[in-house]
Amino acid sequence: MAEPADSHTSRRLIRNLVLVVVVAIVIYAVFTVINQKYALFRSFTGQEILLLEAGAVVLVAYLVAAAFTSTVDEVLRRRGQVQHGATIRIFLNLIIAVVALLALFEISGVSVESIFLGSAFVGIVLGLAAQTVLANVFAGLLLVVANPFRPGDRVSFISSSYGAFAPSYPHEMLYPSYSGTVEDVELLYTVLRLDAGGVAKIPNSVVLGALVHQPKVGAPKAHRVRMTFPFSVSVPTVESALADISAAFPEDAARTPPRVEVTDVSVASWDAVVVLWSPTLNDGMVRDRVMRAVLAHHPLANPPSPAK
Repeated sequence: MAEPADSHTSRRLIRNLVLVVVVAIVIYAVFTVINQKYALFRSFTGQEILLLEAGAVVLVAYLVAAAFTSTVDEVLRRRGQVQHGATIRIFLNLIIAVVALLALFEISGVSVESIFLGSAFVGIVLGLAAQTVLANVFAGLLLVVANPFRPGDRVSFISSSYGAFAPSYPHEMLYPSYSGTVEDVELLYTVLRLDAGGVAKIPNSVVLGALVHQPKVGAPKAHRVRMTFPFSVSVPTVESALADISAAFPEDAARTPPRVEVTDVSVASWDAVVVLWSPTLNDGMVRDRVMRAVLAHHPLANPPSPAK
């Protein structure tokens, strides 16, 4: 059985990181244990030793960055998302560079705490200003790495960030669904070409927390078409239209037969929902076909012939 590509890539990353750890341990041993025992650097000045230690930190940081970036490049290449490689490399290298810089401050005797405390106010201001941006950046990186969907996939995003709304009709709570084809996952936004036309750029932080529905091509989904009738239209009259409703969807011969559900009764009318399973993704087309079939059986559409 062929080995999964992601498993091979993960093993290579672990192997590279183990080598980096071994190099770091050897460097640490040379500068501490071995130097204390054999006085390797007795002829070096303090400044020269400091430069050697700084070089060792930079070397380890470079090896760590190379291990991560090469693995990320391989993963993106296998997934056909090479266009995101430069952005992720810059972000990873920036994080590793900040850690290396802090280590250099530490070995040079500069207090990291004093740096942070001295710039605390600036850090708070910048942190608050960049909170949304960083949230989108991290979410974009997670989307690229986790790969829940790819460019070209058809998806629907349902997010609590935009909330539910209750229209005056059909008196049922609806959750806004943004459906379309994924064009790209950028650093800040996911680009979605909407089925209704146009392009939507959804913040990555919203996408990461959203319910993502990926319809399977050809698989039926439930459509609910709600209508209100006066009491002069009986339930059997509406049910008599089910055969015509089935005939209106000849492309889905193996579907579950449609049915009528009574959902509400008022003083002068009653509400019915026609439940239909169909692979047709266009809800407007389904509503049109169902309502046309029901209208054809409505008493007003077929008035009795005048008596001769």
